[in-house]
Amino acid sequence: MHISLDGFVAGPNGEMNWIKVNEEIFDHVGKRISEGDTALYGRVTYQMMENYWPTAGDKPTATKHDIEHSKWYSKVHKVVLSKTMTDAGLINTRIIRDNLLKEVNEIKQSRSGGDKDILLFGSPTATHSLIQLNLIDGYWLFVNPIILGQGIPLFTDVKDKIKLNLLTTQQFACGVTELNYIVDR
Repeated sequence: MHISLDGFVAGPNGEMNWIKVNEEIFDHVGKRISEGDTALYGRVTYQMMENYWPTAGDKPTATKHDIEHSKWYSKVHKVVLSKTMTDAGLINTRIIRDNLLKEVNEIKQSRSGGDKDILLFGSPTATHSLIQLNLIDGYWLFVNPIILGQGIPLFTDVKDKIKLNLLTTQQFACGVTELNYIVDR
């Protein structure tokens, strides 16, 4: 997840035009997400992804990143947290409407022994819900060199301390720093 230095994942109106990405980050992310077989989204982020990625790699102007991510997106199992969506006509997509704790734990348990990750993309509202239920096992943050001053925070209404262990860091030429943490349980 991209984050500003002061902890915001989007501006006050959801704007993300401050996020820095380049081929170096796309290549890094591509390698990392290839380790995941399940993508978890909130409704808004899922609809945004679904409107772009299924055909992004087919366009004549498609970049290497567009082609690779489009292929991955078509294969990955998608889980959407939404109280309003229906799963009619959705391919390789599961909707979780309620019982978030039970449903996400069932997904985790059904995958026990597997070495693939469940990756959460963007989705601040979904992230807040997962944090409150202690369902996030790690944080993969891309800290952008900007202070927004206001916006949608990554961490809000955190009830208990969350202790983290830093696994890796990586500095990118564009000034973004990746911080990869695991939750210390």
